[in-house]
Amino acid sequence: MSDTELLAACTTILPGHRARTPAATYAAMAAWCETHGIAHDVYGEGALIQEFERKVASLLGFEAAVFCISGTMAQVTALRLASMDRGRAPVALHPTSHIFVHERSNYQLLGHFDALSVGDRHRPWTAADIIAVPDRLSAVGLEIPMREIGGQLSTWDELEGIKTHCRARGIHLHMDGARLWEAAAGYGRSVAEIAQGFDSVYVSLYKGIGGLGGAMLCGTGEFVARAAEWFRREGGNVIHRSPYVVAAAMQFDARLAAMPACFRRTEWLYEVLRDHPRIKVNPARPQANMLHVHLPVGRERALELRREIARSHGTWLFHRINHGVLPDTSYFELYVGDNLLDAPDERVREAIDLLDAALQGGERIG
Repeated sequence: MSDTELLAACTTILPGHRARTPAATYAAMAAWCETHGIAHDVYGEGALIQEFERKVASLLGFEAAVFCISGTMAQVTALRLASMDRGRAPVALHPTSHIFVHERSNYQLLGHFDALSVGDRHRPWTAADIIAVPDRLSAVGLEIPMREIGGQLSTWDELEGIKTHCRARGIHLHMDGARLWEAAAGYGRSVAEIAQGFDSVYVSLYKGIGGLGGAMLCGTGEFVARAAEWFRREGGNVIHRSPYVVAAAMQFDARLAAMPACFRRTEWLYEVLRDHPRIKVNPARPQANMLHVHLPVGRERALELRREIARSHGTWLFHRINHGVLPDTSYFELYVGDNLLDAPDERVREAIDLLDAALQGGERIG
């Protein structure tokens, strides 16, 4: 069986939200559209999208928001504008920034802005990291939470210190809020409180929200209007945004309401994992509803164990897995969503027990 077939056959899946088939997704969207009398927007003009933009802007405490076809486009555009306004001074980014790690040097090759790697790649930012930069900065791009280090957050005091420094120096403070909804539970504060003091914020409509794709960029009305013009220049002016907006809007409130429960479930899972010393978790305690789980086996062996446990027990442990820094180690991201919320406690404990036993080597899985 292929991995896709194995996953489809599993009755217990640990990571993420329940996967819907395209048919089920489109049927739910059609029913929601019928109930609410939804009409297509035309190049971003229409009641549905503009009301949703206002809703997201209000939720985050901003004057305006604009839909963008991808977070990749939204972020580099926001930082490009900040850099242009400040004489093309460089932008400070954490070494694990999505822009560095996943966007294939677009900021550099497409001439968006110059970037400096600032801080320790294994730790979230402190105010001192930003203050120590001797160069004039046009912008600081801060990811909340930092996905590549297990969903860690700068402490609240450090975040306030970063805001204060940027405000005093006239530095545009931009948030990569792809998982901002998840960070609210970790901070124990509203998304508006977290966003206060930022000049712009990008949020995803498909990660924690579960939509088909797309993003929102929030800021002042003037800033958002300029960004929208650059989206057109960059090829983002699709005629109908409505499929993306419907897919997000129809479940937006429910997804946000579930975030505290997802965080509590992550804390519970962390306690389960603590009973298995061979399995290491980052961060030391959950700061959002996600964790990095480190294994004492190489990536290929970990994939073999996943297949064996899926085939023998109908349990799917993780999706992607990465090579660890040390030889014969690996790690995977575990995002806590619908699947773990709905899984019985005993089934989750059994899954972790199976993984731990397999890691010992020689234990029978089947």
